Amino acid sequence: MRPTIHKQARAIGPTRRSVSGVYMFRGKSAIEFESTLERDFIIRKEFSLAVLDVVPQPCRIHYADPRTGCLRRYIPDFLVYYRRDPEHCGSHPKPVLVEVKPGAEWRRHWREWLPKWKAAGRFAREQGWTFHIQDETRIRDQALENILFLGRYKRMAFPVEDCAILLETVRAIGKVSIAHLIARHLVGICRAEGIALLWHLLAVRKIDCEISRPLGDSTEVWIPEHA
Repeated sequence: MRPTIHKQARAIGPTRRSVSGVYMFRGKSAIEFESTLERDFIIRKEFSLAVLDVVPQPCRIHYADPRTGCLRRYIPDFLVYYRRDPEHCGSHPKPVLVEVKPGAEWRRHWREWLPKWKAAGRFAREQGWTFHIQDETRIRDQALENILFLGRYKRMAFPVEDCAILLETVRAIGKVSIAHLIARHLVGICRAEGIALLWHLLAVRKIDCEISRPLGDSTEVWIPEHA
């Protein structure tokens, strides 16, 4: 059964402090963001086939300010839902409530923001979720660099027959290196064109790899379960 999807708790308006906008998540749903770091977080989640959906500004959390006793409101940035995990009897991993903040900013304000983050942790546990704070060290890494690199190949067009042959080989072997595929199927064409085809298949999620490692001839690919 598909988990209940929460709706956005508030609209995101223009801001002078950062770059806001709308990102089309998998071409189906418009996700608003308030900074380039939030946009990059969405891009990473979009690439992951384990991610089912991302909801921006998903809930309102009320908590008492320990300094003044005043009731305050906190709206985390995202709620991430995940697909069923076949390795654990098809159960859904816990949704993750996420706050995205630059490292320098949260380190400067952590004492001030700690009460609302504790409230978010309690709220998440009550919902059966978890709560995470993510900064650029968790978002702008090798995986994002690879995803952005693959993005330039996403809209390229290649012969259906060439794609089918490569996918059949990957399916038959189970896990195979880029170098093996090039040597087996792409010797007769320009190497650059052949590699572009493989990057395209990765970009459109027909094949998968360990995206957190540098891409190259030694990269191993396979057919993902959720392709």
